[in-house]
Amino acid sequence: MTSTLLGMLVLAAAGIAIWGGRPRATPSIVVPSIEAAADAKSEDVAPDAGDATGIDDPIAAVQAGGMRPGYALLDGTRPPELPSDAPKSVKFGVVLVQYRGAERAQTNARPKAEALALAKSIAETARDDFTAAVARGDAGSMVTAGSMSQRVLEPALEYVLFTTLPGQVGGPVDTPTGYWIVKNTAKPR
Repeated sequence: MTSTLLGMLVLAAAGIAIWGGRPRATPSIVVPSIEAAADAKSEDVAPDAGDATGIDDPIAAVQAGGMRPGYALLDGTRPPELPSDAPKSVKFGVVLVQYRGAERAQTNARPKAEALALAKSIAETARDDFTAAVARGDAGSMVTAGSMSQRVLEPALEYVLFTTLPGQVGGPVDTPTGYWIVKNTAKPR
């Protein structure tokens, strides 16, 4: 009886963790254009957002001022809907570059602007040698991360991952846990 009750509690906790952590469709998300982000006045951004995070690019500053990572591409645009021919599941590898304030980041993590510069550099390496790129990434980076189904990740990351061709690299993409560079590890057709 006790083991059955314990088993049910574990399953309930797992269900809450899985379903509670899923991104939800939020039709009211407002993603500024690059021009709007560049024209943003300092009072439009959360107090000290640029100073506290070391962000000197206007889109990242607007994102720090309230936009959730994972809901806009790096250029500040909303990711398009996935094409109808997008795979339903993708095998992938990932390079993670964390920054101060990202989920599960160390308290001494690099500033966001520094993380973005590093992520862009690692993405260039990843296009030629993904294994070397993984070695440059933070903990959580892996050549083979497994499979991911649609509608699990944040919209921007999902768009990049599911539109990256087999054998190709996509990103970086800002996510709640840091910048992700992904590789579709399926065999090219």
